[in-house]
Amino acid sequence: MNEIDVWTWCIIGGVIVLALLVFGTLFFYQREQSRRLKSHFGPEYDRTVSEFKNRAKAESNLKDREKRVGSLQIVPLEASEASRFAGAWKTLQAGFVDNPKGVVVQADQLVRELMIKRGYPMGDFEHRAGDISVDHPDVVHHYRAAQVIVMRDERGETSTEDLRKAVVHFRALFQDLLEATATRRAPIQATEVAMHS
Repeated sequence: MNEIDVWTWCIIGGVIVLALLVFGTLFFYQREQSRRLKSHFGPEYDRTVSEFKNRAKAESNLKDREKRVGSLQIVPLEASEASRFAGAWKTLQAGFVDNPKGVVVQADQLVRELMIKRGYPMGDFEHRAGDISVDHPDVVHHYRAAQVIVMRDERGETSTEDLRKAVVHFRALFQDLLEATATRRAPIQATEVAMHS
């Protein structure tokens, strides 16, 4: 009877040790996964955790974004296409003083056109921003800020300075999308958008 008790205790001890090893491995994996996502997405990680109010759900969303974008065929631009886009941006930016509202609309359209050309799908805004956040986590906040201003402008709640800020935000994303792909060309000039006085 004592021999059975010793074996029983050995088995129980072995199961406990195994359970602790599994728990420790899962804990380490989860912590490393969180660190990787936070490092990759930066402020977008914090924004997503705040939005979901649950770290596990937020991290699941971020991993889903990575998986979705990983299945897309995001392509680099040819040098001629990058040059065409850079020229279009320069032209629209030059028209800001005369038509600030129109330039904001054009900037939004040009960013969308560039995203399509690169291979990003054009779902709703949150879907687009989520896709952009995977490869461009440092500038997705600019896209979100520009979109907020566009929505305020549609309600007639913006000043010319707000519209200038929207163009600057769009430009940050535009340049990152362009810079990341067209390494054979000179970068577009980062001149500030003229402010309508």
